[in-house]
This record gives sequence, C-alpha cells and structure tokens, in this order.
Amino acid sequence: MTLIDALATLAAGLEPVFETGDAAARLALTNSHASKALARLAAAGHLVSLRRGLWAFPGRIDALSLPGRLTAPLPSYVSLQSALYLHGMISQVPTVTYAVSLARARQYTTPLGVVSVHHVTPGFFFGFAEVGRQGALIASPEKALVDFLYLAPARSMLFRGLPEVEFPREFSLRRAYGMTKRITSRGRRAMVAASLARIAKAADSSRT
Repeated sequence: MTLIDALATLAAGLEPVFETGDAAARLALTNSHASKALARLAAAGHLVSLRRGLWAFPGRIDALSLPGRLTAPLPSYVSLQSALYLHGMISQVPTVTYAVSLARARQYTTPLGVVSVHHVTPGFFFGFAEVGRQGALIASPEKALVDFLYLAPARSMLFRGLPEVEFPREFSLRRAYGMTKRITSRGRRAMVAASLARIAKAADSSRT
C-alpha cells in the first residue's frame, strides 16, 4: 500500500483525531507498521502528531476541542484567559489555549498550538457547555473568571494578573458567587469571593 492509498483510507474512515491503534485497524497493519506509516505522513504534512500515539488531520480539527483530545480519557474544558477572551471579557488575545481538567497539570506543545492544562478536583469541574460539531467544552463567562481567580495562588504564576475585565450582558454576579461556594477550602473560597467583588467594583467604576 502506498502512502497516498494509506492517507485516502484513513481519511475515509477515521475521525479528525485518532490513535495509532485506530489507524492500524483501518489499514490492517500492526501498530508498529502503522506508526511508521503515520510518521511518514506527518513528515509530508498530511497528518500532525499531537502526542505519542495520537494523530490528527490538520485541516479537520476544531482547535477548541484540542484540550479534551489531549487529556482523554480524562475530560477538559477551555477556560481561564482563553474562555474570557472568547466571551469578550478581555481584549488581550491569548497565545496559548488554557484549559481546566481532571487530568494533571501539563503543557502540551503541538503543531496546532500550545495547550496549557490546569487541574481541579472533581467537585469543581463544572460550569461549561458543549459547542461546535466536535464537542468542544467551553466554560461559561462566570466559571472562566472564577477558575482564573481560583488558580491565582498556583506556583506557575500564570494567573496572578488579570487584564481589565468587561462583563458581558449575560454575566451574572449572583451565579459567579454561587460557584465560589463549591470551593472546599474556606481560605481559598474567601479569597476568590473577595477578588470577584473587587473586579466587579472596578468594572462598575469604568462604566460610570
């Protein structure tokens, strides 16, 4: 089977993102031989390697679904600066896709962009919705902001400074405060609530 034949077979039968085992089954090859064929297709620009054993057709994947693909089987949703920008709450375009996950914190550098994954506990993994055909999960405006404030003490220092925030019409402070009640640490909960109040006050002042 030529590489062109292999590419046509894969494109006709696989999802935009797939594992080596999926390709091996489709091509009727061993995993080892399939991996070599996929690497050659990637070198020619027909595929991209997202991480070991995970591949994608570069023109077919929704970038917002990338975090969930990388952390599978554990789920992730786009949040923090990325979701704040998507909701029109900050004007600075993030150069990295930020995500919250049940997976461990990690940064993935892929040919399709850099994804920064940040861990939360299962009890704080909520406040998102599915968008688009590929099932990308995006935080609500309230959860994106609360996530940012919740992660502010992280050692990475990625969430110490927030650009000026503009609340969209649909933003609910009551809903955001309600989300803080699900933070189990009393000290962290008080810190997030105080930061939220300070940002709300600053936003009100800028509108007057």
